[in-house]
Amino acid sequence: MSSAVILRGNIIGSTSGSIADGVIVAEGALITWVGPAADYPGALPVATDQLILPGLIDVHSHGAAGAGFPNADSAGASRAAAHHREHGTTGLLGSLVSAQPADLLRQAKILAELVEDGQLLGIHLEGPFINCARCGAQDPASIVPGNPDLLEEICDAARGTVRSMTLAPETAHFTELLTIMRRRGIVPSLGHTDCDASTMRGRIATASSGPLAGPLSATHLFNGMPPMHHRAPGPVAACLAGAARGEMVVELIADGVHLAPETVSMVFDTVGADQIALVSDSMAAAGMSDGDYRLGPLAVRVEGGVARLATADGSEGAIAGGTARLLDVLRSTVFEANVPLVDAVTAATRTPARLLGLDAERGTLAVGLRADILVTDRSLHNPRVLLGSTVVGKE
Repeated sequence: MSSAVILRGNIIGSTSGSIADGVIVAEGALITWVGPAADYPGALPVATDQLILPGLIDVHSHGAAGAGFPNADSAGASRAAAHHREHGTTGLLGSLVSAQPADLLRQAKILAELVEDGQLLGIHLEGPFINCARCGAQDPASIVPGNPDLLEEICDAARGTVRSMTLAPETAHFTELLTIMRRRGIVPSLGHTDCDASTMRGRIATASSGPLAGPLSATHLFNGMPPMHHRAPGPVAACLAGAARGEMVVELIADGVHLAPETVSMVFDTVGADQIALVSDSMAAAGMSDGDYRLGPLAVRVEGGVARLATADGSEGAIAGGTARLLDVLRSTVFEANVPLVDAVTAATRTPARLLGLDAERGTLAVGLRADILVTDRSLHNPRVLLGSTVVGKE
């Protein structure tokens, strides 16, 4: 039987929020003690100024370390997942993008293997039932109207491992698709849409009340949507209102590229950390140098750490996912958007765990939950990661 792991530092993300000088004990895969150092009954470790956080949970990632989930073979997908774990993301959804059916079925089968052996929490389908007008860095030729039969086929290929799906509120057969997702335990995420506020408000109502009620999110709020205007508030305003009412969780790519820091802080002030999931939207270039990559069937060029679709004439293409890991996003949220650390950590841990229905096992540093723990310095650098109390990577 493995010996206990005992950590001392500034605990962020416990059931009480934070403990300035705390101790956490992990035995086996679970946390067995959390509390102030002054209350710890055993021999105390030396006090440190380290931050001790729950392992981060990223519900929207397309890859890392040179491998993209929409394209990679099993070894590449495994390498991408491992890279995120080593940087503090102990829970990860592998995100696909709009692609031809044969490609979606192939990648769903590959990623299902990683879910089944514990490397991923599940699969996120970002498309293909989205709006071409707001496709962003997705292939317009692969976008199709809502097709319940295709969704069932993809889910069958994934062997029940699809946990989230992005679809446009205005896509065809929305109610039938929602019915399938609820039956299969898939969280609907509304995004890549050109709809108006009224349409979004109606879809939120359908998915958050009545017989089809359940968890609901908005895919990377602001991105892949028309901008909010005071006479045409659009889907952004409807999502903010829905989140403020507690009806949905909104994703934010708070990496300093996709959103201005002031936008990030505004959303936290407006809806609160319990309704926000920080995400990386990372692609294959995360953790890599500038250069040429792919996102699904499309070519991507990374310059200055910013990924954009490659264009024939050299003009600026659409932003094509992120190059940051979730820990980088957390750091930007705290030090650039000036969001309180406790709130930012909540949005990177407890809220996404609750969205996926996993909050009874992860996302908080509490007795009986998984010992998925991230230790960093005060600037959120130099991560040390424990997965079920086992150190990830090299000590």
